Amino acid sequence: MNLIFLFLSGLILLFIIAPLAGMFLQTSGVQYTETISDPEVLRSVRLTLLSSLAGTIIFGIAAIPLAYVLARKDFPGKNIVNGLVDLPVVIPHSAAGIAILGLVSRGTWIGQAGEAAGIQFVGGVAGIILAMAFVSIPFLISAARDGFAAVPEKIEKAALNLGASPQRVFFSISMPLASRSIVSGLIMMWARGLSEFGAVIIIAYHPMITPVLIWERFTSFGLAYARPIAAVFVAVCLAIFVLMRSFSNNNNHARN
Repeated sequence: MNLIFLFLSGLILLFIIAPLAGMFLQTSGVQYTETISDPEVLRSVRLTLLSSLAGTIIFGIAAIPLAYVLARKDFPGKNIVNGLVDLPVVIPHSAAGIAILGLVSRGTWIGQAGEAAGIQFVGGVAGIILAMAFVSIPFLISAARDGFAAVPEKIEKAALNLGASPQRVFFSISMPLASRSIVSGLIMMWARGLSEFGAVIIIAYHPMITPVLIWERFTSFGLAYARPIAAVFVAVCLAIFVLMRSFSNNNNHARN
């Protein structure tokens, strides 16, 4: 039994690691140096990281209360709402981009209101943030919903019976006890946003995020020009992801 588990585990790890290792090993030192010195690459990496972070912060503020409602409240159509929340994960992301474009294009009232306020969705950073958040927000809601569901209701009810307001119970009991799941969901939302391509390219080809830049270099110049950017971007994302996970785990250990 143990040998079978070890074999299958090794097989899956090899499946994940082999393509990435091949990409890193096939990129020469000169290519790495040229890539990290390329201003266009640096701009795209910075834009990708900050856009995903902005989407996570902006939409995460509203997503956490929604996750609490889905975990604690029963109401007609709750299963439908849960299904709608998960929908962006399963639909083609090009379709998600077209759906968002139909909402924020210049002919819609949202697009016109945005332009009046100086916010450009189509071909702008706001559109990139919107597309990244749309496809990645289910990760946060699902994790936070599971976290809130795991908080013992008797603790919340005891606090309410002692006279605490629902807001105080939420911020002083529910949120702290579900914080590990919430932080994990925030990290997953941010990480998923980084990799978005299909929805973003429909709304904003320019300014170019890194996944779009990789695709542009690949279709214009071939694999040899796209691979170094992909390797650098994966390395940057991996480093930040590991740091955030370590920080989150340290905080949880300190709290426990």
